[in-house]
Amino acid sequence: MATQNKSLRKPTFIKVDQLRPETSGHTLVVKIVSSKLVLQKARPDGTQVRSVRIAECIVGDETGVIVFTARNEQVDLMKEGATVILRNAKIDMFKGSMRLAVDKWGRVELTEAADIVVKEDNNLSLVEYELVNVVEE
Repeated sequence: MATQNKSLRKPTFIKVDQLRPETSGHTLVVKIVSSKLVLQKARPDGTQVRSVRIAECIVGDETGVIVFTARNEQVDLMKEGATVILRNAKIDMFKGSMRLAVDKWGRVELTEAADIVVKEDNNLSLVEYELVNVVEE
């Protein structure tokens, strides 16, 4: 059995238009086009009350845009016009369309403003995918 090399490898940055349904491990540099808080509520968590915040953000680069679901402290970084690096991002499917998200295994980092002209007319979250079961003959 071969052992895997667990050393850190340099992240490969990809563009928004390379994202595919139900994939993960993506690292991208994107500009925030818009950010809208869609949920803010307090949730009792044992002895303390945790607040839950979710924002839907349109993020993109020169190849296209996608909806990014920001959670809790990620929401604070999602300011319109800011540039962020999304590390270990994944694609969640929501009602047949792609949503980009970063869970506890990834990171959202503010970076210096990039000179990105966002291609807003190519919204990957507007493409509807149909789940097809492939039967092997």
